[in-house]
Amino acid sequence: MDEEYDVIVLGTGLKECVLSGLLSQEGKKVLHMDRNDYYGGASASVTPIKKLFEHFGDKREPAASLGRGKDWNIDLIPKFLMAGGKLVKILIHTDVTRYLDFKSVEGGYVYKRGGKVFKVPVTKTEAMTSSLMGIFEKRRFVNFLTWVHGFDEKDPQTWKGLPPTTIMADVFKHFSLDENTQDFTGHALALYRDDDYIKHPAMETIRRVQLYSESLARYGNSPYLYPLYGLGELPQGFARLSAIYGGTYMLNKKVDEIIYGADGRVTGVKSDGEVAKSKIVIGDPSYFPSKVKKVGKLVRAICLMDHPIPQTNNALSCQIILPGNQCDRKNDIYIGCVSYAHQVAAEGKFIAICSTTVETGDPQKELEVAFHTIGPVLERFVVVEDLLEPIQDGSKDGVFISTSYDATSHFESTCDDIMDLYHRVTGKPLDLTKMTPKDAEGGAEAQ
Repeated sequence: MDEEYDVIVLGTGLKECVLSGLLSQEGKKVLHMDRNDYYGGASASVTPIKKLFEHFGDKREPAASLGRGKDWNIDLIPKFLMAGGKLVKILIHTDVTRYLDFKSVEGGYVYKRGGKVFKVPVTKTEAMTSSLMGIFEKRRFVNFLTWVHGFDEKDPQTWKGLPPTTIMADVFKHFSLDENTQDFTGHALALYRDDDYIKHPAMETIRRVQLYSESLARYGNSPYLYPLYGLGELPQGFARLSAIYGGTYMLNKKVDEIIYGADGRVTGVKSDGEVAKSKIVIGDPSYFPSKVKKVGKLVRAICLMDHPIPQTNNALSCQIILPGNQCDRKNDIYIGCVSYAHQVAAEGKFIAICSTTVETGDPQKELEVAFHTIGPVLERFVVVEDLLEPIQDGSKDGVFISTSYDATSHFESTCDDIMDLYHRVTGKPLDLTKMTPKDAEGGAEAQ
């Protein structure tokens, strides 16, 4: 322990493991510590099912109707990967795909006021056959989709009089899209969490819809992937990467103190009377309570079921986005569902996770519309957590802290934080543009 490292990483959440893998691969001498005796931190997968009960302080024995305990592998913070998204590109960039097997998620759905759930239409054919819109609205939406799919930022001829700087509200107005269509476009296709995007230039929304379409084209039914045996495989994969390049991992290693020099910059980490020296320390918010601020709360419910979610064509896995406007809220509600098909539940069983950003003093009640959507449950575990982010960017003291995992059911915002941390630590952006679509498709194979 008493030696010097280029970087010390605290916590084995996905963000921290990705960073240690990337930095080790670049030749940095990395020490990675975690107070827990398992990988994943807040984003771990729990097995057997008895441990899930214990995690939530429930002393009951799991009912026999839940099946074999060892067949369950339950994510504490479940999310899906966009097939063409940043995390898949990072997996390919680092070759961590060799440690993982993926299975495509069967469908992406959107909720409409009144309790109806519809498949998200992203092609012209889907748009024209979807009952989400009326016949005239379908035509307007197809015109919008055609424009988005053909839009090239570098080719003014594809703009059709709407340059990239046009705000999104004016784009919607130009195509005469109604509020419902705007809702599912912004929230279920572009995956925004609120409506602030309509005030900003349309280019970002265009990129997001194009990403959804490109991801969908990879595997067919939805743009999402999910690893067999759960998300706990992801941090372990990046931990293996770090170890291959000389990274040192220490689990069950408590952190007694972060050591700083007279100039206020970090000099090391103290554990069990020994000090590991480093001028750069990366970690999750739990290791730096005095250096983070609370920016909100989220509520998440892990629901165990014996049936697929209604209105999803009996999908064994799916994502449902409930736009805030459709639920009289500011923030969207997310439902992610996986099952025995992904080797994370007993035969015939399903796991649905409902989550949102808290807006009231009764967080659990805010998920009632999601509970109604998923149907009866065998067990439900609810947690309310603070959303934390660093007060400073780390440039002054050499301490770089990740943000809490948000309520979204996909990894795009998680990857934004990873890439931001990498840039702050190294002084250079993480370049994932080297990956061609062919590379990406071959790298993360879905069953």
